[in-house]
Amino acid sequence: MNWLGVFRLGLVQMALGAIVVLTTSTLNRVMVVELALPALVPGLLVALHHAVQLARPRLGFGADVGGRCTPWIIGGMAVLGAGGALAALGVAWAGTDRPAGLALVTLAYALVGLGVAGSGTALLVLLAKRVPEGRRAGAATVVWMMMIAGFAITAGLAGRWLDPYSPARLVAVSSAVSLLAWLVTLLAVWGVEKASAAAQPAAPARKEHPEFRAALREVWSEPVARRFTIFVAVSMLAFSAQDLILEPFAGVVFGLGPGATTQLSGVQHGGVFAGMLAAGLAGRRAFGSLRAWTVGGCLASALALAGLCAAGFVGGAWPLHATVFALGAANGAFSIAAIGSMMRLAGAGRRGREGTRMGLWGAAQAIAFGGGGLLGAVASDLVRLAVPAPGEAYAIVFGAEALLFVVAARLAAAIEPAAAAQGKAGDPWQRPITPTMPS
Repeated sequence: MNWLGVFRLGLVQMALGAIVVLTTSTLNRVMVVELALPALVPGLLVALHHAVQLARPRLGFGADVGGRCTPWIIGGMAVLGAGGALAALGVAWAGTDRPAGLALVTLAYALVGLGVAGSGTALLVLLAKRVPEGRRAGAATVVWMMMIAGFAITAGLAGRWLDPYSPARLVAVSSAVSLLAWLVTLLAVWGVEKASAAAQPAAPARKEHPEFRAALREVWSEPVARRFTIFVAVSMLAFSAQDLILEPFAGVVFGLGPGATTQLSGVQHGGVFAGMLAAGLAGRRAFGSLRAWTVGGCLASALALAGLCAAGFVGGAWPLHATVFALGAANGAFSIAAIGSMMRLAGAGRRGREGTRMGLWGAAQAIAFGGGGLLGAVASDLVRLAVPAPGEAYAIVFGAEALLFVVAARLAAAIEPAAAAQGKAGDPWQRPITPTMPS
């Protein structure tokens, strides 16, 4: 697959992000403000959307059995679009009939999670199978940056279209975004997989595939897959645990208002963008390896969190914005390197199991990401009950997150000997990222 093909798949990720941002951000706001629901309600719905993604291994196995990813991408996006439209309809309905509306919203968020799992897993499998090894870090950067662009563009345009707000306008905008996202996906993937299918070996007959549970046990028995799953879970737990407490920390300890803490969040996202660019450009300049960037990104994230620990004790004199930018940059670099590693390691084992491996890692990521924010918030509340000084309480939580990143770095470093033990000498994850010119 050349860079044009990568860009086309990036359009799919952008479409995915467009629907997800409406359900996790816009509808969240409407439920809390316009419907005056407790913030726990959208929080539980988002947790449900992550929990449903435990289906990722099964969906990835389906792509392995069928030998094609395109139907799963298109079908998953159709389910995701239906979930996005139904979620808006349910929120609008909840304004007049709360129990019925919330029941529909619950079903819709489950569909959103299922659609993300199906389309997202198949998309990664297709990238892993079709993108040449030297381009995978750059491909991951392009695809994920396009997803972030989907977040930003949709949030900006939807904000204009929804003003002045009405339930009917909410349903119309969400339905239009969902339909447009599905059409973009359909056009973006048309012929991408088929173009290189002739050069691929024929898919084995269905009878040669074991049952899903047997395939999952087989993948879990592989040292590389098992250790990488644990690494993904620990690193994503550390990555997401600060999501819900960073802005409250800045408000309580540094006295920043809502506008200022929102700007601080923008600083962090700017750092993430810079870190992703750095990791992606490393692939073009043969600087380091994915393993080095993954381990280094985890350790740099731990150092940045240690800086936030110090900020909790020092207070207003600490350079908070610079520390938050550094945390974002470290997170961005580590996440892109981890995604590139995921794409490379998907084939580190028996052929025909790429989708099952990718689904297993995606499920670990979704559950850890969904639980991380909740655990971080609960931990900060509990520690603040025991520690009178707010800054010191937050410092303890940030310190625990830093330790998680150190553990994640250790797990990432241990994947190399696991690969050697599995008979994967010359594992591509530890080789330098070789530059490749766009075709």
